[in-house]
Amino acid sequence: MNIKNVKPKKEKLDPVVMRVAIILVVGALAPLFDSTMVNVSIHAIAIEMKASISVVQWVTTGFVLAMGLTVPISGWATKRFGCKRSYIFSLALFLFGSIFSMLSWNIDNLIAFRVVQGVGAGLLMPVLQTELVQISGGRNLGRIMSIISIPALLGPILGPVLGGIIVNSLSWRAIFWINIPICIVAIPLAVWGIPADKLSKKKASLDVIGLFLLSPAFALLIYGIAQVATHGGLNNSAVYIPLLVGIVLMMSYVVYALNTKREPVLNVRLFKSANFSASNILLVLCGIITNGPLFILPLYYQEVRGASVLYAGLWLLPQGIGMLFTRSWAGKVADRSGSRNIVLMSLAGIVIGTLPFAFAGVNTNYILLSAALLIRGAGLGGLLIAIMVSAYIGLPKEQVPHASIATRIFQTIGGAFGSAILATAAEHQMAGHAVYDLHALAHSFDISFWWAIGFAVIAVIPTLFLAVRKKSKPEAAPQTDGQL
Repeated sequence: MNIKNVKPKKEKLDPVVMRVAIILVVGALAPLFDSTMVNVSIHAIAIEMKASISVVQWVTTGFVLAMGLTVPISGWATKRFGCKRSYIFSLALFLFGSIFSMLSWNIDNLIAFRVVQGVGAGLLMPVLQTELVQISGGRNLGRIMSIISIPALLGPILGPVLGGIIVNSLSWRAIFWINIPICIVAIPLAVWGIPADKLSKKKASLDVIGLFLLSPAFALLIYGIAQVATHGGLNNSAVYIPLLVGIVLMMSYVVYALNTKREPVLNVRLFKSANFSASNILLVLCGIITNGPLFILPLYYQEVRGASVLYAGLWLLPQGIGMLFTRSWAGKVADRSGSRNIVLMSLAGIVIGTLPFAFAGVNTNYILLSAALLIRGAGLGGLLIAIMVSAYIGLPKEQVPHASIATRIFQTIGGAFGSAILATAAEHQMAGHAVYDLHALAHSFDISFWWAIGFAVIAVIPTLFLAVRKKSKPEAAPQTDGQL
């Protein structure tokens, strides 16, 4: 018998890790279902609140932006209060924001309460990642990322359809009620099933200076982009001043973080690793590629094709199914062979799946568009998991919270950029056309999809810096205190 041909026995996931993963996934369902349902209901919200696309997009952008701005606090929160307490608090805050989003009486209130929801989600997601990576000892990251990505996959599959049914039968306000039973179940499960944290006697301090440099930087950059549609281009002080100030603040934070003696909210020294830097650049682009079209697609089906909110949700279903097909495969292959080739194949699928929408008109065949969404979804399903696995490769245990913060910041900021950029592109293109000119409206959406394709093509460059092959070895994993 040739021993060389015998495959090594697959390492089993620790039962404790599996239990914690399932519990955390339950809680993560709330923000991810919420996001996809809100996207489908944007058209209904705009009509009731009498808001333009450039204004109503802040219902989505404000949520995602708040997530990105809150993520830096999550590292301090896990050290100061522990993962368990931070996770439970984030769920409670998200529940609060959900209730008041439903009760909002104008577009400004809705955006504000969506920001509250975003703060809760911004704490929840990196805490979830940190807890699982630490409790697993860095082993089988691809398989673990596949587990915690389940909400991200169920959201696109069930969220649009469920949101469509709710809005069609009741109202857009009712979509926020879905979060209540999820949170009510998730909080007791977390109290019971997540292990207690061993907190350091030395209380962690929050890097306030770094936070006040980093958070406004991201906020101003996104705000500046969102103002392009309102003011007709970049040549306006309301556009370029926020962008310039945001860039200055970002550069100031980098200088501060490299020279401060205290622990910064975002450890920029991690970016010395080409693999880590490439992973996070890709996460920004991934957020744009994912969130931008997720915002635009329901609007295309409703405003150009005249679909109801329910049918718009049903027409988006193939994208979620495509994501489901590649989820498990991507995690396994990333553990075995590295992420570069998976990301390249995923980007190719995204480009192929988005191209028909860049040429779509008033009468484009629905079957063609559904097939395109299936391919696009397959690309998206492989993309995020592979990038996330790559980001943690070679990091010691003490750097895992910092890595979780960085990856979540850049992913959510990319998502905020995505909604703002594509909504801005569509609105800018619509300027000067009659609202009833469906062909001009369709062309406006085409331009937005071309932007998404452009970012997918750009993403090829950082992908080339990812590891070609990285075998998953327990002994090479981040340091642990022993078997769990």
